[in-house]
Amino acid sequence: MAGSNVQEIVPGIWCWQRRPRGLRVSEFGARTSYALSVNGETLLVDALVAGDDDPALGALDDLVGGRVRILVSKPFHTRSAELLWRRYNRAQARIYGHAEVATRLSDTSGFEAVSGGDDVGGVARFHSIGAPPRSEQPIEIAALGALVFGDAVVETGGGELRIWEHPVDSERRRRWWRERYLPTLERLVAVEPERVLVTHGQPILGRGGAALRRALERDPWQRPKRRG
Repeated sequence: MAGSNVQEIVPGIWCWQRRPRGLRVSEFGARTSYALSVNGETLLVDALVAGDDDPALGALDDLVGGRVRILVSKPFHTRSAELLWRRYNRAQARIYGHAEVATRLSDTSGFEAVSGGDDVGGVARFHSIGAPPRSEQPIEIAALGALVFGDAVVETGGGELRIWEHPVDSERRRRWWRERYLPTLERLVAVEPERVLVTHGQPILGRGGAALRRALERDPWQRPKRRG
């Protein structure tokens, strides 16, 4: 897998990083993508590749075993899903995510919309966050003790998780934060994940539930403003 940057971080979980188009090298926002092996199937979660010649694809070809399920935690992370679906069509690949994911696909025949609480083939479960529910849906892979977040929870350095959200700078916003948003994230702490796999930052590979609880006890985090 030399040159692909695809690394096995714990048995059965691989990750790699790519920078979305337009993102400066110094800017926060590089995408961490995941491949997981569960019950003889391969799960590709929020996977981003830089086109058909990305060396990560060769590494994934070697990893793929059994059926391929392409899981999208939020519509904005759909970008490479269709490319991967076509590549692994022979492996019964399908794409799963919020209904809005369909608006970002040119061919929806391989897509299945899922809502919070829906189980995917006994290998993954999507969860709702927000009230009303957001289009982002964290994904639980219980067999590997993992919980995957799109943008709601990020790792900002030193293994610290933070809740990525607009400033809570008014009484109305503070009430929403306390009464409507945080409780939906607290339900995920109850899942007691060993691993929190964030798509922005580095994954937390041990005591993930405790790291998530600490994040909920802090004020929301905002991305540093672009300079120049």
